[in-house]
Amino acid sequence: MSEPLAVCPICPHHCRLKEGGVGFCRARANVKGRVVPLNYGKITSAALDPIEKKPLYHFHPGSVILSIGSFGCNLRCPFCQNYSISQAGSRSPEGNVYFEDTQLPIDTALPKEIAAAAQRLEETSGNIGVAFTYNEPLVGYEFVYDTAKLLKEKNLAVVLVTNGQIAPAPWQKLLPYVDAVNIDLKGFTQEFYDWLGGDLETTKAAIKMAAQQHVHVEVTTLVIPGKNDSAEEMEKEAVWLASLSPELPLHLSRYFPRYHAAVPMTPFETLKKLERTAKNYLRFVHLGNV
Repeated sequence: MSEPLAVCPICPHHCRLKEGGVGFCRARANVKGRVVPLNYGKITSAALDPIEKKPLYHFHPGSVILSIGSFGCNLRCPFCQNYSISQAGSRSPEGNVYFEDTQLPIDTALPKEIAAAAQRLEETSGNIGVAFTYNEPLVGYEFVYDTAKLLKEKNLAVVLVTNGQIAPAPWQKLLPYVDAVNIDLKGFTQEFYDWLGGDLETTKAAIKMAAQQHVHVEVTTLVIPGKNDSAEEMEKEAVWLASLSPELPLHLSRYFPRYHAAVPMTPFETLKKLERTAKNYLRFVHLGNV
């Protein structure tokens, strides 16, 4: 008799896991027949950041927000600048979590502790809430959901910086507790998403659902020479975003070689060309990493 599999409901990979098996994201595993987050309450990064760093330019500009990250990601971007945490995590044969980077600092914090810290920082530093960022926060969906509910009770803002690789049902459940998102629209072809191990239509659906739920949405595209830098592709992306709202801000970010990617950095002239293209359809187009 074959061993029963547990199917993860969170993202389009829908990993089918044997007992002790770990998902593509390295942060979710089958434990006693249930898919659970291995990174629940595991904090690898924390800082009080300007909201513009998310980047969110049109959501409480000039404010600061407590930003936290964990480990794991459901994409394999060769150019990831946070690969030390996004690509960390797995399980040993004994079932214990371990990390590829043995120097990776890990703190543990329950949702109520994060909410309390955010409230203290509101009083001392003007903090407006919590941003879940740095790695892909939605692979730790349960922690984000539990914390977001507590933050809303305290009238603190909930912000997500995400790749949008999330299934519709959990996304719909979370959105009522989210105030703002910056979603990475990595490129506008499935061929590009195949390079990353993801699905374009899933990210598009996440952007559309958030906009329809009246969540504040901004979108970021990292422009990589020879991969997603054509004016034709940018025009299609801008037209699609404008169909949701021409007021939806788009951030075009300059790529630099990172991790496994050795493509030369994006010429500034390329960003300016794509900015002109996008501005034919969108009111707000911002250049980043310049």
